[in-house]
Amino acid sequence: MSAQCEVTAARAAGAPMSVFERYLTLWVALSILAGIGLGRLAPGTFAKLAALELAQVNLPVALLIWVMIIPMLAKVDFSALHRLRQHVRGIGVTLVVNWLVKPFSMAFFAWLFIRVLFAPWLPAGQLDSYVAGLILLAAAPCTAMVFVWSRLTGGDALFTLSQVALNDTIMVFAFAPIVGLLLGLSAITVPWSTLVISVVIYLLVPVAIGQVLRRVLLARGAGTFEAAMHALGRASMVALLATLVLLFAFQGPQILAQPLVIVLLAVPILVQVVFNAGLAYLANRALGESHAVACPSALIGASNFFELAVAAAISLFGLQSGAALATVVGVLIEVPIMLVVVRVVSASQAWYEAGSRRSA
Repeated sequence: MSAQCEVTAARAAGAPMSVFERYLTLWVALSILAGIGLGRLAPGTFAKLAALELAQVNLPVALLIWVMIIPMLAKVDFSALHRLRQHVRGIGVTLVVNWLVKPFSMAFFAWLFIRVLFAPWLPAGQLDSYVAGLILLAAAPCTAMVFVWSRLTGGDALFTLSQVALNDTIMVFAFAPIVGLLLGLSAITVPWSTLVISVVIYLLVPVAIGQVLRRVLLARGAGTFEAAMHALGRASMVALLATLVLLFAFQGPQILAQPLVIVLLAVPILVQVVFNAGLAYLANRALGESHAVACPSALIGASNFFELAVAAAISLFGLQSGAALATVVGVLIEVPIMLVVVRVVSASQAWYEAGSRRSA
């Protein structure tokens, strides 16, 4: 890793969580209310925006999602992959939880809660779509927010960079096959061409643009890079909130008719967060990994790259689908539940280190 990236990682590790990040759930909630209100006040305008599509891709939403994703992917340092050998056990736990446990456990939780336990209270015609949205959410491990969670727990900044780079590399190749497999097992048919196009549009191309942007900015110095990332990060969050306004303007009538849907969709997301975070945290402890590695390893498995999930859900099922709604619920509850996880893993450091010393 270059010296510039070392400096950037070290500074990120000590940076405080911004007011915007800390109260993201509040801004999300306000955007939802604004979207529902604007949708009722100007339904014709939003109907025209919904109709701006090309190959099943809504152009306004696609543009906003690019603004969301590219700054996050520019933070990823793929040159950090060579550091993986320094924490083989932690990386191993991350890979198992993110790619062998998380998507499949969410498929199970989605079936259990949506098709079985909550089915009587959910619209029958949307059950498949809700399940699909939850699967899309779990199939994309978190990217940008992991840096926030890691620094709040005193996590190893360079390990965090390494695991994010590895997960993003795997995601380029594994996201579409895993989603296709799990949707097929759930008896949900999606056109493979649309799924692959979604990965190209919302992951492969933004990764390429983000890495070019990263190289250009770092060539001008670490200070320029950090300042640009700060500015672009704000633009990314504004784009996220604008996307939510659009989504809820389109979906407002459905939500007002059945507000209970939001609560019920949150349950399997909460369960999978606790399950995956706990599994990764305990596995690292059993293997004798340091607490500074276990924290980001657990947190990346608990949170989601919801921007990609939202984009894929819109492309595959439409703006007004239950799948799009399910992924947006993930945005709504991510920050508060992850702050709880952060507090738990931070408070349990003494207990963790006592056990990991015995296991080492």
